[in-house]
Amino acid sequence: MEPTPVGQLGPSALANIMGGIRQKQEEGVIPGPIDDQPTPDEPGHPEYHRRRRAEWALARWETATPRRYRHADADHPDVQAWADDVAAAPDTAGSLLLTGTTGTGKTHQAYGALRRIAAAGPRVYEIRATTAADMYGLLRPKGSERGTEEELRRLVKVPLLVLDDLGSAKASEWTEEVTYRLINERYNACRPTLYTSNLPARAEGVPDLTSALGERIVSRLSEDTRVVAMTGTDRRRGGNAA
Repeated sequence: MEPTPVGQLGPSALANIMGGIRQKQEEGVIPGPIDDQPTPDEPGHPEYHRRRRAEWALARWETATPRRYRHADADHPDVQAWADDVAAAPDTAGSLLLTGTTGTGKTHQAYGALRRIAAAGPRVYEIRATTAADMYGLLRPKGSERGTEEELRRLVKVPLLVLDDLGSAKASEWTEEVTYRLINERYNACRPTLYTSNLPARAEGVPDLTSALGERIVSRLSEDTRVVAMTGTDRRRGGNAA
């Protein structure tokens, strides 16, 4: 039997239907809410999209990370705290300087921090990691086909930069000027940078960077850069490093 369209029902039938609906409402029987909100496993839910961003960022991290550090994990509480701040609000997180002698795990912690940021699923995840020596080589005349100014611009503009072994190169007016331009422009743009340094530390655990980098650079670093001293013996020789 074919159903009868509502429009073909007579006036009395429609009145009975509407009367029944009004009676149900008067008795307190009303339609329940429809639960059409997406779950965390469905598109439209914030957690679903955070997970997708995290998957993409972790794949990007693995591509950009040297094989030796693809199992890196940031287990130092201060490094974890900085990474969480970068993931949540990169414009206000500031930078991080890991200090300590050779082999105390600075580079391991640095790549671990990048991994932790990726796992948080940030909305923007563009990274670059280089050593100070490689950076200076790239920025010397004929060091890059793109040209030194373009290479410096790329280093300045990348949202998240790791600069390993800061202060290890022989100091000169040129290295000081290049380093100042990089740090100053990133400082002005509030872009977070993670530095590591093998320079000897003073009593409070902060290395004396002035002789290697110059007063202008140290002034910029001291304002928005957290310093974490890595201690312990050389882990590459079987020691335990914190």
